[in-house]
Amino acid sequence: MTPTHQSRQSTTGPTTGRTPSTSRTPSALCGAPPREPLTRRTLLRGGAAGGTALAIGPLFAACAGPTGTPGPGTLTLGLNRSLVSLDNKLNQFEAAVTVQRAVRQALTRIGPGMKPQLVLADRFEMTAPTVWSVRLREGIRYSDGSPVTVADVATALRMYGKVNGSFLLSLFPELPTVEATGERTFRLRTERPLPAMDRLMANIHITPAKANRPEELRSGIGTGPYRVARANSGAGDYTLARNTAYWGARPSVDTVRVRFVPEESSRVVALRSGELDVVDTLTPDSAEQLTGLPGVRVDERPGVRMCQLFFNFRKPKGHPLADARVRHALTYAIDGSALIRDVLTGSAEEAGGVVPLALEGAVRTGSYTYDPGKARTLLRSYGADDLSINIIWESGEFAADTSVMEAVLDMLGDVGVRARLQQFEPGGDILKWRQGRAGDWDVIGNGFSSPTGQALTMLQGMYGGTAAKERTRDAFMGYVVPRVQRQLSAAATEVDEAERNRRLTAVQHAVWDTWPSLWAFAPKTLLARRGRVRGLAVQPINSYDLSAVRLEG
Repeated sequence: MTPTHQSRQSTTGPTTGRTPSTSRTPSALCGAPPREPLTRRTLLRGGAAGGTALAIGPLFAACAGPTGTPGPGTLTLGLNRSLVSLDNKLNQFEAAVTVQRAVRQALTRIGPGMKPQLVLADRFEMTAPTVWSVRLREGIRYSDGSPVTVADVATALRMYGKVNGSFLLSLFPELPTVEATGERTFRLRTERPLPAMDRLMANIHITPAKANRPEELRSGIGTGPYRVARANSGAGDYTLARNTAYWGARPSVDTVRVRFVPEESSRVVALRSGELDVVDTLTPDSAEQLTGLPGVRVDERPGVRMCQLFFNFRKPKGHPLADARVRHALTYAIDGSALIRDVLTGSAEEAGGVVPLALEGAVRTGSYTYDPGKARTLLRSYGADDLSINIIWESGEFAADTSVMEAVLDMLGDVGVRARLQQFEPGGDILKWRQGRAGDWDVIGNGFSSPTGQALTMLQGMYGGTAAKERTRDAFMGYVVPRVQRQLSAAATEVDEAERNRRLTAVQHAVWDTWPSLWAFAPKTLLARRGRVRGLAVQPINSYDLSAVRLEG
């Protein structure tokens, strides 16, 4: 999921075949003739930069610039994925966090340096191996004037626990229970130690208990610096207004507009014209075109997101992909260096582990090797030389996603593997496919981030699957490997830091040996903004504090 995220179901089905047939291309927007599909051969023949320039260049020349520039007190954000909900129980892709936390807040947050900071709590400390003592800040109120209570925290945890297929829930080895000890104080208790509790609770947004439920929260009542003034969740467009009851420092920006702009070329044009102030999830080609332009700034940060071509671990025994040897053999078909160099143009690093190496506790476990001859030989020796693979993904899962998939399709074809691409539109029903509740698939293009900055929680979310979780389809892509889960559980509950790190190292090597991904990479975070936008400090998790942003000029 984005994971990583869940979306409301849509009647829009997947786009099948080698290129999406229902999405509008930049050429279609301008009335220009269609381009040749970006396959591996075209990309590696002319370079990804040339291909993207063909897409964006004519748009600048032939299309009229967008109108409706933001006012002096309005900040407009252009997202590449539809923000179908401001409730992070249900919608959890990285860029959404910026908007969601502007409306609803948690007890803590992950701040600069990926370190936990206090937000709604002014005390949050481990007082016993399985107990954390917490105190709410005095005088905090929601945007409707009601006070924040201990019952709100307890209800929020219960509601998160009732969401099926939740990305955030997968990060918790167990959800804590709340034991009130006073009007503003309580204890968070678990059966086993949970050393990352202060980081994990940064993802549990608090809302009034009486209005909370496991379904989507549409009220928009929260303690954040902004309130929801207008919402069109179907279109992914929102208007946020300053929360006059905000307990913290008054935000500088009066109004924040959030728009869903799926086409990258359209986001670039809108930023150049001034219709958008901030755009993210850019390809390197777009970032290069924007770099150095008057009135535009491009920010690049190391990322803590892993993008993977993850295997379907729900395959029955006897299926070729149920064999780790076959999965390993297939990895030799992928020329990762060429993908990084020519498609992603240096905006990412090929994975050297099962989580991004920038995370606290991450270790290098191996590397992907390109050797198509070895791939063919091994697949033949394992009786898997007549494979047919269905690769699925959702548009916008990562920058240049379609180009990457087209190149991978050709690479697999070069070793005799028949591959088929199946692309889903944002807001569609890919969640059911991920959970094994819809059609069958073999490999999924997926992004997974660590909202805590730790390798531990990311490992827990992806590789901590159990038989019980799989019964509710909450195991990540069906990944249930009992020995890995036992090792991970032991690491997650270890209080001694040195021993925990030793166990974390061992479990990462154990995961690598299962060959969960056909290929994987860690992208950098690329964000572009107008020069008038100041105070925007993007974090490695691709989010920032909207209340700190100011507009000049």
